Amino acid sequence: MSDAPAKHVGLAITALALGGFAIGTTEFVTMGLLPEIARGINSSIPKTGHIISAYALGVVVGAPVIVSLGARLPRRALAVALVLALGLGNAATALAHGYTQVMLARFVAGLPHGAYFGVASLIAASLVGPEKRGRAVSGVMLGLSVATVAGVPASTWLGQDLGWRSAYWAVLAITVLTAAGLLVFVPSRPGNPDATLRGELTALTRPQMWFALAAGMIGFGGIFAMYSYVAPLVTDVAGLSRSAIPWFLLAFGIGSVFGAWLAGRLADWDVERSVLAGFLATIVVLLLVVALAGVPAALWFLVLGVGVLGSVVAINLQLRLMHTAGDAQMLGAALNHSSLNVANGLGAWLGSIVIAAGHGYRAPSLVGAGLAALGLVVFATGLGVRFATVESTVETPAA
Repeated sequence: MSDAPAKHVGLAITALALGGFAIGTTEFVTMGLLPEIARGINSSIPKTGHIISAYALGVVVGAPVIVSLGARLPRRALAVALVLALGLGNAATALAHGYTQVMLARFVAGLPHGAYFGVASLIAASLVGPEKRGRAVSGVMLGLSVATVAGVPASTWLGQDLGWRSAYWAVLAITVLTAAGLLVFVPSRPGNPDATLRGELTALTRPQMWFALAAGMIGFGGIFAMYSYVAPLVTDVAGLSRSAIPWFLLAFGIGSVFGAWLAGRLADWDVERSVLAGFLATIVVLLLVVALAGVPAALWFLVLGVGVLGSVVAINLQLRLMHTAGDAQMLGAALNHSSLNVANGLGAWLGSIVIAAGHGYRAPSLVGAGLAALGLVVFATGLGVRFATVESTVETPAA
């Protein structure tokens, strides 16, 4: 239990969640401002969509490397350094000119993403007793969901009115505020002096971790295949004006917050079944997007549904990874965000391919349904392998 005053625990978790709010805002606002960014750097929407993949690649590279190398560092100091690095990446984005510079800046901005959630989850869990650790970790993750309700729509409005660069300057301001909150409210904690790079990465020898990671990498790509191109889906397919885009981003955000709440309840019921049900429901909703995207009201509720399912799948996959990571729980939590950002990049990339091929803005949702189906198969296969292994162990007589 923490030696921090009890009254500061809630403020500490709020400060940690604010970092998640900054991360969620910078990650998803790019999707809402994709047409503006494309015009600003004289590029097409499908090609500009690759900057979403660049950010995702930064997360994938940064999470395991930073967490493994930083395991010995004081946790609060590591969290502060990571959130300030996120701010610098957003400043670089705002200052960048041209496609290549923006691509590089988004890659840099993505590097601290997964590592921050890994150390923030570990800090949050250390602030409370064992019976409240799940809620503490979900509190940190809630910052990411709230960003989709407040940070992303507000930054999208800001970017549309004052230029797309202003959205990334706003994220820089949030990261500075977060760093101050961490220093004031989060107690200093030493790192693990016995941690080694080899020891941390030993978790990757566990087969169940790879099944969960692969399911996230592939299956969650279904969410991003659709959501990466939600702006042109709203304008070109539903026939609405640009001013309507923030309302659909808000729908996704409301769904994400509700989904974060629902995910905790479902996890108490059964983590594995929650992931399976989440993938199955994602397939259905994305197929409905393909069929009903031309109906604005239906599209709004379907985007909300995608937000709900995204949180349910992501949070339960994180819990699954933390459970299977053994002593390397910080790495497990961080790797969840690596896998989901592989999904981010994969979904955005495949979506850009079908759009560029002339199949229209409904096509990424069809691709997404296929990815969700593959994720479901991978996760179910992992569970089947686990059960088969357990049964084999039980049935094998002792020597």
